[in-house]
Amino acid sequence: MLLKLAKAPSLEALLLCVVAISFFHIVTAEDPYRFFNWNVTYGDIYPLGVRQTGILINGQFPGPDIHSVTNDNLIINVFNSLDEPFLLSWNGIQQRRNSFEDGVFGTTCPIPPGKNLTYILQVKDQIGTFYYFPSLSFHKAAGGFGGIRILSRPRIPVPFPDPDGDYTLLIGDWYKSNHTTLKAHLDRGKKLPIPDGVLINGRGPNGLSLNVEQGKTYRLRISNVGLEHSLNFRIQNHKLKLVEVEGTHTLQTSYSSLDVHVGQSYSVLVTADQPAQDYYIVASTRFTSKVITTTAILRYSNSQGPVSGPPPGGPTIQIDWSLNQARSIRTNLTASGPRPNPQGSYHYGLINTTKTIILSSSAGQVNGKQRYAINSVSYVAPDTPLKLADYFNISGVFRVGSISDRPTGGGIYLDTSVLQADYRSFVEIVFQNDEVIVQSYHLDGYSFFVVGMDGGQWTPDNRKQYNLRDAVARCTTQVYPKSWTAIYVALDNVGMWNLRSEFWARQYLGQQFYLRVYTTSTSIRDEFPIPKNALLCGKASGRHTRPL
Repeated sequence: MLLKLAKAPSLEALLLCVVAISFFHIVTAEDPYRFFNWNVTYGDIYPLGVRQTGILINGQFPGPDIHSVTNDNLIINVFNSLDEPFLLSWNGIQQRRNSFEDGVFGTTCPIPPGKNLTYILQVKDQIGTFYYFPSLSFHKAAGGFGGIRILSRPRIPVPFPDPDGDYTLLIGDWYKSNHTTLKAHLDRGKKLPIPDGVLINGRGPNGLSLNVEQGKTYRLRISNVGLEHSLNFRIQNHKLKLVEVEGTHTLQTSYSSLDVHVGQSYSVLVTADQPAQDYYIVASTRFTSKVITTTAILRYSNSQGPVSGPPPGGPTIQIDWSLNQARSIRTNLTASGPRPNPQGSYHYGLINTTKTIILSSSAGQVNGKQRYAINSVSYVAPDTPLKLADYFNISGVFRVGSISDRPTGGGIYLDTSVLQADYRSFVEIVFQNDEVIVQSYHLDGYSFFVVGMDGGQWTPDNRKQYNLRDAVARCTTQVYPKSWTAIYVALDNVGMWNLRSEFWARQYLGQQFYLRVYTTSTSIRDEFPIPKNALLCGKASGRHTRPL
């Protein structure tokens, strides 16, 4: 019997086979994808009993939560059914190597009315509690925000038992006026009045209830999504055990109440260990002459009666109380973060800083209108996102060094402020607050170590009191009146990153700038190329991204 020999495969066939096998391995090893389709519309809302025009996502106010796991790929298709441009940003999501997807105007073209944009995000090496919000115009005053939770991967240990329930609580100050009215007020050069109320998950006083069972423990993810005010959060007769702050597992300290400054997120565990009845959940403004309070209800499943007595009081104008609480929030060094290695294995206190940046805020009038500034520069947005101008080498949009890395002591002036720093440098940033309000600052693209805060003017001698061992790592920090806050940040994420006041009127009127973390490398190991579906606008119109 003769055997017929098979024809040897061609080189091209072998190469195709290798590519196919390689592709199969890449696909099977790739992190999971989660898909979201969101339609953004206007709709009537009544959070304080008065009809307002709110921004809804899939008909919801607040918008739907995003549930994800470390390293998940999030494909979020956002269709803009408003009559004006719109963008969503992702407060605390680091957008590793990909500032194009950050969703602020310095990086991303707005979604035109009637059009859509598909965000392609990866929650790379992150866990914890964050939120999303509309970043353009004054849309944040109308809603459009929602919670983001990133759970640990199944085999990564979490330093507390699985809770019996997991709730998102979005708290924030609120105005009865529509966002268009508030924006027009600011555009005329005026300051905003005091807000009309405080909301919990888009509801006014006693408009929300959380159901619990006696003896069980629940995780509450609390984010202050408001426009200006720090809020104190508390639950009648219950302790709040802090377990996580913006992606960092903390030492598990119990508090009777917790200050949540605007833009910040916390996770606490609450055990239903009291007699079975209803209890007040309270959020009230801090450091205000008039204290504004709202309530929700913690309802035991076997409740024997409604809430009784007045809502429990909390701190009001006491700054030392808040400062001491902030200093008590520390990193759990032995707990795992997004990876199995302990959080304390990164010894930030042993790294020499390569640069010190000192940032000082100011308020004043420019051309007869109210403006706010950092190091005397009040930010003015150009017609082209800075990241696109940088990518396409478009001149005339911004210039590096248009803001000093030290306070100038001069008057406020308008400019498109961009500060450059080197990739992989380790930087000390000092926020100096010479004003009489509590401020709050956020840095996109990063988590930083809050190493110190105190009253007075910062000097190099203050470094002696820094916490160089277990300072909490987060993305938003407060700065107390006539005080300073110092942070350490490893600039390991190339891109154009927004550093801003979380007081939204201040951000809108100039208290922000962009940090250009720069490298000459063009390797995708350092930064991804522009997304294929990126919108192009301004001077970038008519350019091409990449072949589809």
